[in-house]
Amino acid sequence: MTVTGQGGDAATSPLAASVGLADADLVAMYRLVALARAVDERMWILNRAGRIPFVISGQGHEGAQVGLTWPLRKGHDWIAPFYRSIATCLTFGMSARDLMLAQYAKAIDPSSGGRQMPGHYGHPSHHLVSVSSPVATQILHAVGIALAARIRGTDQVAVAIMGEGSSNQGDVHEALNFAAIHRLPFVLIVENNGYAISVPSEKQLSVRDVAVRASGYGIPGVIVDGTDVLACYAAGLEAIERARTGGGPTLIEAKVTRLTAHSSDDQQTKYRSEDDLAEGRAHDPLPIFRDQLREADVLTDAIEAELAAEIKALVEDATDFAEAEPDPDPATALDWVFAEHWPGETAPPWHGTAGSHGSAGAGGHG
Repeated sequence: MTVTGQGGDAATSPLAASVGLADADLVAMYRLVALARAVDERMWILNRAGRIPFVISGQGHEGAQVGLTWPLRKGHDWIAPFYRSIATCLTFGMSARDLMLAQYAKAIDPSSGGRQMPGHYGHPSHHLVSVSSPVATQILHAVGIALAARIRGTDQVAVAIMGEGSSNQGDVHEALNFAAIHRLPFVLIVENNGYAISVPSEKQLSVRDVAVRASGYGIPGVIVDGTDVLACYAAGLEAIERARTGGGPTLIEAKVTRLTAHSSDDQQTKYRSEDDLAEGRAHDPLPIFRDQLREADVLTDAIEAELAAEIKALVEDATDFAEAEPDPDPATALDWVFAEHWPGETAPPWHGTAGSHGSAGAGGHG
Protein backbone atom coordinates (compact mmCIF):
# COMPACT_ATOMS: atom_id res chain seq x y z
CA MET A 1 0.00 0.00 0.00
CA THR A 2 1.37 3.41 -0.90
CA VAL A 3 1.43 5.96 1.90
CA THR A 4 2.74 9.46 2.23
CA GLY A 5 5.37 10.67 4.61
CA GLN A 6 4.52 13.01 7.42
CA GLY A 7 2.63 16.01 6.13
CA GLY A 8 2.06 14.40 2.71
CA ASP A 9 -0.21 15.81 0.01
CA ALA A 10 -2.92 13.15 0.37
CA ALA A 11 -6.35 13.83 1.86
CA THR A 12 -6.34 15.20 5.39
CA SER A 13 -9.30 14.63 7.69
CA PRO A 14 -9.86 16.75 10.80
CA LEU A 15 -8.55 13.83 12.86
CA ALA A 16 -5.28 13.69 10.91
CA ALA A 17 -4.98 17.47 10.86
CA SER A 18 -5.29 17.57 14.65
CA VAL A 19 -1.87 15.95 14.92
CA GLY A 20 -0.33 17.41 11.76
CA LEU A 21 -0.55 14.26 9.65
CA ALA A 22 -2.35 13.11 6.51
CA ASP A 23 -4.97 10.36 6.34
CA ALA A 24 -2.47 8.09 4.63
CA ASP A 25 -0.19 8.40 7.64
CA LEU A 26 -2.99 7.25 9.94
CA VAL A 27 -3.71 4.28 7.69
CA ALA A 28 -0.01 3.41 7.65
CA MET A 29 0.08 3.56 11.44
CA TYR A 30 -2.99 1.34 11.70
CA ARG A 31 -1.36 -1.11 9.28
CA LEU A 32 1.66 -1.42 11.59
CA VAL A 33 -0.50 -1.97 14.68
CA ALA A 34 -2.47 -4.67 12.85
CA LEU A 35 0.65 -6.28 11.33
CA ALA A 36 2.38 -6.42 14.72
CA ARG A 37 -0.67 -8.12 16.22
CA ALA A 38 -0.88 -10.65 13.38
CA VAL A 39 2.84 -11.51 13.59
CA ASP A 40 2.55 -11.84 17.37
CA GLU A 41 -0.47 -14.12 17.13
CA ARG A 42 1.32 -16.32 14.59
CA MET A 43 4.28 -16.64 16.97
CA TRP A 44 2.00 -18.06 19.65
CA ILE A 45 0.52 -20.57 17.23
CA LEU A 46 4.00 -21.68 16.16
CA ASN A 47 5.08 -22.01 19.78
CA ARG A 48 2.08 -24.11 20.72
CA ALA A 49 2.72 -26.25 17.64
CA GLY A 50 6.28 -26.90 18.81
CA ARG A 51 7.86 -24.98 15.91
CA ILE A 52 9.51 -22.19 17.94
CA PRO A 53 10.64 -22.41 21.56
CA PHE A 54 9.53 -19.20 23.24
CA VAL A 55 7.33 -16.13 22.76
CA ILE A 56 7.28 -12.90 24.73
CA SER A 57 4.40 -10.89 23.47
CA GLY A 58 3.70 -7.26 22.65
CA GLN A 59 -0.07 -7.64 22.41
CA GLY A 60 -1.65 -4.58 24.01
CA HIS A 61 1.50 -2.48 23.56
CA GLU A 62 1.28 -1.99 19.79
CA GLY A 63 -0.57 1.33 19.77
CA ALA A 64 1.92 3.01 22.08
CA GLN A 65 4.87 1.56 20.20
CA VAL A 66 3.72 2.72 16.77
CA GLY A 67 2.60 6.13 17.98
CA LEU A 68 5.71 6.93 19.99
CA THR A 69 8.12 5.64 17.34
CA TRP A 70 6.47 7.29 14.33
CA PRO A 71 7.99 10.79 14.86
CA LEU A 72 11.56 9.48 14.84
CA ARG A 73 13.69 9.76 11.73
CA LYS A 74 14.05 6.23 10.45
CA GLY A 75 17.63 5.24 9.67
CA HIS A 76 18.93 8.36 11.41
CA ASP A 77 17.84 8.20 15.04
CA TRP A 78 18.49 5.22 17.31
CA ILE A 79 16.29 2.93 19.40
CA ALA A 80 17.34 0.51 22.15
CA PRO A 81 14.14 -1.60 22.34
CA PHE A 82 13.04 -4.30 24.77
CA TYR A 83 11.65 -7.77 24.32
CA ARG A 84 8.04 -6.67 23.69
CA SER A 85 9.04 -4.19 20.96
CA ILE A 86 7.54 -6.06 18.00
CA ALA A 87 5.58 -3.04 16.73
CA THR A 88 8.48 -0.70 17.48
CA CYS A 89 10.84 -2.77 15.36
CA LEU A 90 8.35 -2.99 12.50
CA THR A 91 7.77 0.78 12.62
CA PHE A 92 11.50 1.47 12.59
CA GLY A 93 12.23 -0.69 9.56
CA MET A 94 12.38 -4.38 10.43
CA SER A 95 10.18 -6.73 8.41
CA ALA A 96 7.93 -9.60 9.40
CA ARG A 97 10.57 -11.88 7.90
CA ASP A 98 13.25 -10.36 10.14
CA LEU A 99 11.18 -10.98 13.25
CA MET A 100 10.31 -14.53 12.30
CA LEU A 101 13.95 -15.34 11.50
CA ALA A 102 14.78 -14.37 15.08
CA GLN A 103 12.03 -16.61 16.42
CA TYR A 104 13.37 -19.56 14.45
CA ALA A 105 17.02 -18.65 15.26
CA LYS A 106 18.06 -18.99 11.64
CA ALA A 107 21.53 -18.36 10.26
CA ILE A 108 20.54 -15.17 8.46
CA ASP A 109 18.61 -13.79 11.45
CA PRO A 110 19.59 -10.09 11.40
CA SER A 111 19.15 -9.73 15.15
CA SER A 112 21.98 -12.09 16.08
CA GLY A 113 22.53 -14.80 13.48
CA GLY A 114 20.48 -17.18 15.58
CA ARG A 115 22.50 -16.62 18.75
CA GLN A 116 20.05 -14.60 20.85
CA MET A 117 16.90 -16.00 22.41
CA PRO A 118 13.60 -15.17 20.67
CA GLY A 119 12.37 -11.64 21.28
CA HIS A 120 15.84 -10.10 21.41
CA TYR A 121 15.41 -8.06 18.26
CA GLY A 122 17.93 -5.72 16.70
CA HIS A 123 19.07 -4.55 13.30
CA PRO A 124 22.22 -2.46 12.80
CA SER A 125 21.19 -0.99 9.46
CA HIS A 126 17.94 0.24 11.01
CA HIS A 127 19.69 1.64 14.09
CA LEU A 128 17.98 -0.84 16.39
CA VAL A 129 20.34 -1.92 19.17
CA SER A 130 20.19 -5.64 19.93
CA VAL A 131 18.32 -6.46 23.16
CA SER A 132 20.26 -7.98 26.05
CA SER A 133 18.85 -10.43 28.60
CA PRO A 134 19.59 -8.30 31.71
CA VAL A 135 16.71 -5.82 31.76
CA ALA A 136 17.33 -2.05 31.67
CA THR A 137 20.92 -2.31 30.42
CA GLN A 138 19.75 -0.88 27.10
CA ILE A 139 19.22 2.54 28.69
CA LEU A 140 22.97 2.89 29.23
CA HIS A 141 23.60 2.00 25.61
CA ALA A 142 21.05 4.55 24.41
CA VAL A 143 22.43 7.33 26.62
CA GLY A 144 25.90 6.53 25.32
CA ILE A 145 24.59 6.87 21.77
CA ALA A 146 22.98 10.20 22.71
CA LEU A 147 26.29 11.42 24.12
CA ALA A 148 28.08 10.37 20.92
CA ALA A 149 25.47 12.19 18.86
CA ARG A 150 26.02 15.35 20.89
CA ILE A 151 29.79 15.15 20.52
CA ARG A 152 29.61 14.43 16.79
CA GLY A 153 26.89 16.97 16.10
CA THR A 154 24.81 14.47 14.14
CA ASP A 155 21.36 15.81 15.15
CA GLN A 156 20.35 12.29 16.22
CA VAL A 157 18.02 11.30 19.05
CA ALA A 158 18.39 8.08 21.02
CA VAL A 159 15.42 6.30 22.60
CA ALA A 160 15.38 3.52 25.18
CA ILE A 161 12.24 1.49 25.81
CA MET A 162 11.40 -0.78 28.74
CA GLY A 163 8.66 -1.98 31.03
CA GLU A 164 7.81 -0.47 34.41
CA GLY A 165 9.43 -3.39 36.21
CA SER A 166 12.73 -2.69 34.47
CA SER A 167 12.48 0.99 35.41
CA ASN A 168 13.36 0.02 38.99
CA GLN A 169 16.87 -1.08 38.06
CA GLY A 170 19.86 0.98 39.19
CA ASP A 171 20.99 1.47 35.60
CA VAL A 172 17.96 3.69 35.04
CA HIS A 173 19.00 6.15 37.75
CA GLU A 174 22.56 6.35 36.47
CA ALA A 175 21.46 6.87 32.88
CA LEU A 176 18.76 9.45 33.58
CA ASN A 177 21.00 11.40 35.94
CA PHE A 178 23.80 11.55 33.36
CA ALA A 179 21.46 12.38 30.47
CA ALA A 180 19.78 15.15 32.48
CA ILE A 181 23.04 16.73 33.62
CA HIS A 182 24.35 16.91 30.06
CA ARG A 183 20.94 17.64 28.45
CA LEU A 184 21.46 14.80 26.01
CA PRO A 185 19.16 14.10 23.02
CA PHE A 186 17.53 11.16 24.76
CA VAL A 187 14.01 9.88 25.48
CA LEU A 188 13.11 7.07 27.88
CA ILE A 189 9.81 5.33 27.16
CA VAL A 190 8.34 3.15 29.91
CA GLU A 191 5.51 0.92 28.70
CA ASN A 192 3.62 0.28 31.93
CA ASN A 193 1.34 -2.73 31.62
CA GLY A 194 0.87 -3.12 35.35
CA TYR A 195 2.81 -6.35 35.81
CA ALA A 196 6.46 -7.33 36.09
CA ILE A 197 5.90 -10.97 35.17
CA SER A 198 3.45 -11.77 38.01
CA VAL A 199 4.19 -8.83 40.33
CA PRO A 200 1.55 -6.05 40.15
CA SER A 201 2.70 -2.44 39.98
CA GLU A 202 1.62 -1.63 43.54
CA LYS A 203 4.22 -4.13 44.76
CA GLN A 204 6.91 -2.77 42.41
CA LEU A 205 6.56 0.97 42.84
CA SER A 206 6.24 3.28 45.83
CA VAL A 207 4.54 5.81 43.55
CA ARG A 208 1.53 5.43 41.30
CA ASP A 209 3.25 6.67 38.15
CA VAL A 210 6.80 6.04 36.96
CA ALA A 211 6.76 9.44 35.25
CA VAL A 212 6.81 11.34 38.55
CA ARG A 213 10.39 10.18 39.04
CA ALA A 214 11.44 12.52 36.24
CA SER A 215 11.17 15.48 38.61
CA GLY A 216 14.10 14.12 40.56
CA TYR A 217 16.28 14.66 37.51
CA GLY A 218 14.83 18.02 36.55
CA ILE A 219 13.37 16.69 33.31
CA PRO A 220 9.79 16.43 32.00
CA GLY A 221 7.77 13.39 32.98
CA VAL A 222 4.83 12.66 30.68
CA ILE A 223 1.98 10.19 31.19
CA VAL A 224 0.08 9.13 28.09
CA ASP A 225 -2.74 6.70 27.38
CA GLY A 226 -0.96 3.91 25.57
CA THR A 227 -4.18 2.75 23.92
CA ASP A 228 -4.50 6.14 22.14
CA VAL A 229 -2.16 5.95 19.16
CA LEU A 230 -2.42 9.61 18.22
CA ALA A 231 -1.97 10.83 21.80
CA CYS A 232 1.20 8.73 21.89
CA TYR A 233 2.31 10.26 18.59
CA ALA A 234 1.82 13.78 19.96
CA ALA A 235 3.70 12.99 23.18
CA GLY A 236 6.53 11.33 21.25
CA LEU A 237 6.79 14.19 18.77
CA GLU A 238 7.11 16.80 21.52
CA ALA A 239 9.75 14.83 23.43
CA ILE A 240 11.76 13.98 20.33
CA GLU A 241 11.77 17.55 19.09
CA ARG A 242 12.78 18.77 22.55
CA ALA A 243 15.68 16.33 22.56
CA ARG A 244 16.75 17.19 19.02
CA THR A 245 16.77 20.94 19.62
CA GLY A 246 18.87 20.85 22.79
CA GLY A 247 16.08 20.76 25.37
CA GLY A 248 17.34 17.57 26.97
CA PRO A 249 15.70 14.25 27.83
CA THR A 250 12.11 13.30 28.61
CA LEU A 251 10.63 10.34 30.47
CA ILE A 252 7.38 9.15 28.83
CA GLU A 253 5.20 6.62 30.61
CA ALA A 254 2.66 4.95 28.34
CA LYS A 255 -0.13 3.20 30.23
CA VAL A 256 -0.75 0.03 28.24
CA THR A 257 -2.44 -3.31 28.77
CA ARG A 258 -0.89 -6.77 28.64
CA LEU A 259 -3.28 -8.99 26.73
CA THR A 260 -1.25 -12.18 27.06
CA ALA A 261 0.72 -13.91 29.75
CA HIS A 262 4.18 -12.56 30.44
CA SER A 263 5.54 -15.15 28.04
CA SER A 264 4.69 -18.53 26.57
CA ASP A 265 6.13 -20.10 29.75
CA ASP A 266 3.77 -18.17 32.04
CA GLN A 267 0.18 -18.83 33.14
CA GLN A 268 -1.28 -15.47 34.12
CA THR A 269 -4.62 -16.89 35.29
CA LYS A 270 -2.75 -17.98 38.43
CA TYR A 271 -2.28 -14.39 39.53
CA ARG A 272 -4.79 -12.30 37.53
CA SER A 273 -8.54 -12.40 38.13
CA GLU A 274 -11.05 -12.70 35.30
CA ASP A 275 -12.20 -9.15 36.03
CA ASP A 276 -8.62 -7.92 35.63
CA LEU A 277 -8.22 -9.78 32.35
CA ALA A 278 -11.54 -8.47 31.05
CA GLU A 279 -10.52 -4.92 31.96
CA GLY A 280 -7.34 -5.41 29.98
CA ARG A 281 -9.22 -6.65 26.93
CA ALA A 282 -11.40 -3.54 27.07
CA HIS A 283 -8.26 -1.44 26.48
CA ASP A 284 -7.02 -3.28 23.40
CA PRO A 285 -5.44 -0.58 21.18
CA LEU A 286 -6.17 -2.38 17.90
CA PRO A 287 -10.00 -2.14 17.90
CA ILE A 288 -9.82 1.26 19.64
CA PHE A 289 -7.68 2.70 16.83
CA ARG A 290 -9.75 0.94 14.17
CA ASP A 291 -12.98 2.44 15.51
CA GLN A 292 -11.40 5.89 15.76
CA LEU A 293 -10.30 5.80 12.13
CA ARG A 294 -13.64 4.45 10.97
CA GLU A 295 -15.56 7.19 12.77
CA ALA A 296 -13.33 9.75 11.05
CA ASP A 297 -13.96 8.12 7.63
CA VAL A 298 -10.22 7.46 7.29
CA LEU A 299 -10.45 3.67 7.34
CA THR A 300 -13.01 2.41 4.84
CA ASP A 301 -14.20 -1.15 4.23
CA ALA A 302 -12.14 -1.29 1.05
CA ILE A 303 -8.93 -0.10 2.74
CA GLU A 304 -9.39 -2.46 5.66
CA ALA A 305 -9.98 -5.43 3.35
CA GLU A 306 -6.86 -4.56 1.37
CA LEU A 307 -4.81 -4.28 4.55
CA ALA A 308 -6.14 -7.58 5.91
CA ALA A 309 -5.17 -9.41 2.73
CA GLU A 310 -1.74 -7.81 2.67
CA ILE A 311 -1.06 -8.60 6.33
CA LYS A 312 -2.18 -12.21 5.96
CA ALA A 313 0.17 -12.62 2.99
CA LEU A 314 3.07 -11.04 4.87
CA VAL A 315 2.61 -13.33 7.87
CA GLU A 316 2.38 -16.44 5.69
CA ASP A 317 5.43 -15.34 3.70
CA ALA A 318 7.46 -14.63 6.86
CA THR A 319 6.58 -18.00 8.34
CA ASP A 320 7.36 -19.97 5.17
CA PHE A 321 10.55 -18.01 4.55
CA ALA A 322 11.91 -18.56 8.07
CA GLU A 323 10.98 -22.24 8.08
CA ALA A 324 12.88 -22.80 4.84
CA GLU A 325 16.07 -21.01 5.88
CA PRO A 326 19.01 -23.09 7.18
CA ASP A 327 20.00 -23.17 10.82
CA PRO A 328 23.37 -21.70 11.80
CA ASP A 329 26.43 -23.85 11.19
CA PRO A 330 27.56 -25.21 14.59
CA ALA A 331 31.18 -24.63 13.53
CA THR A 332 30.51 -20.88 13.74
CA ALA A 333 29.19 -20.99 17.32
CA LEU A 334 32.13 -18.99 18.70
CA ASP A 335 32.00 -16.29 16.02
CA TRP A 336 31.38 -12.83 17.55
CA VAL A 337 31.62 -14.23 21.09
CA PHE A 338 35.30 -13.39 21.51
CA ALA A 339 37.54 -10.99 19.60
CA GLU A 340 38.62 -12.55 16.31
CA HIS A 341 41.63 -10.39 15.53
CA TRP A 342 44.53 -10.29 17.95
CA PRO A 343 47.01 -7.54 17.14
CA GLY A 344 50.63 -8.50 17.80
CA GLU A 345 49.97 -11.58 19.89
CA THR A 346 48.90 -15.19 19.70
CA ALA A 347 45.21 -15.89 20.14
CA PRO A 348 44.42 -17.47 23.55
CA PRO A 349 43.55 -21.17 23.65
CA TRP A 350 39.85 -20.59 24.21
CA HIS A 351 39.67 -18.70 20.91
CA GLY A 352 39.35 -22.01 19.05
CA THR A 353 38.84 -21.83 15.29
CA ALA A 354 36.09 -19.21 15.24
CA GLY A 355 38.25 -16.62 13.53
CA SER A 356 38.72 -18.86 10.49
CA HIS A 357 35.01 -18.69 9.75
CA GLY A 358 34.83 -14.90 9.58
CA SER A 359 31.24 -13.68 9.49
CA ALA A 360 29.95 -15.90 6.72
CA GLY A 361 28.31 -18.39 9.01
CA ALA A 362 25.37 -16.20 9.93
CA GLY A 363 24.76 -13.90 7.05
CA GLY A 364 27.35 -11.35 8.08
CA HIS A 365 25.27 -9.89 10.93
CA GLY A 366 27.52 -9.21 13.92
